[in-house]
Amino acid sequence: MNRLGNVSVGGINPIRIMGILNTSPESFYKKTIVTKKQSQEKLIRKFVDEGADFIDVGGMSTAPYLSTLVSEKIESKRILQAIKRIQQLCNLPISVDTCRAGVAKDALDQGVEIINDISGLKYDKKMVNVIENYQPSLILCAFSKKLVTGNQINKTKDLLKQSLALAKSANIPRKKIVLDPAIGFFRKTGTSPFFTKINSDWLERDLLMLNNLRSVKMKQPLLVSVSNKSFIGKLLNIENTSDRLFGSVVAEAMTILNGADIIRTHNVRETKDSVKLVQSLAQKKSRKAYNAS
Repeated sequence: MNRLGNVSVGGINPIRIMGILNTSPESFYKKTIVTKKQSQEKLIRKFVDEGADFIDVGGMSTAPYLSTLVSEKIESKRILQAIKRIQQLCNLPISVDTCRAGVAKDALDQGVEIINDISGLKYDKKMVNVIENYQPSLILCAFSKKLVTGNQINKTKDLLKQSLALAKSANIPRKKIVLDPAIGFFRKTGTSPFFTKINSDWLERDLLMLNNLRSVKMKQPLLVSVSNKSFIGKLLNIENTSDRLFGSVVAEAMTILNGADIIRTHNVRETKDSVKLVQSLAQKKSRKAYNAS
């Protein structure tokens, strides 16, 4: 059985929901940027009340189109304050969104159970050593420091296999690993170091991934994060990220139908409703097909 922290994921388990808590003022989605104690506590309680299974804490935006690099000291400080407040208010497993070893170590020292590395352990050479010492659960995102060309499904699988090999070298069993196809992180150009360069259209790549999620699972649970992302704005011609809620919920529903096991989202309540409705309708459809056979 696969587990992320102390929560079973994938297979016959329910679709899990991960609420996003951004402590970075530079992040692209302003509604979940919470830097003050009171606002963080309010959002944490909201996630608990709305039924989140995890809280994912970020201390630095990794959006490819933003210049957002901050020092490790600043990233750690932001994250550690949020971790303390989450632990005081609830028992939800905490995921820390970082690809830097020092930040991961600081978080793991505080009892964090999950590291969400958008570079798949490839950005910081010291990360594998930290992971080996602490043995957390991992979310591994498809990532390359080099240009990726050719069939994007096959290339994404290859990149994820590389990250699985790094995790294996750190003695992390596959039952503690979740994969992420990196929606929004493959671009022709970018201003941050946290994206994978491709020579094809990024929108086509994202849509290809979303329509073929089962092709990249490789018998691992799959986390998908599409909430308020650029492809929604592009398809619907909505520039303001705060106006992408309806598009986000529909996109999340499609990822569930296509094989996602965990939805990382800014909109926990709306996503929870979407999950419940999609699963109910899918089960009803399956029953009708069975009875007609």
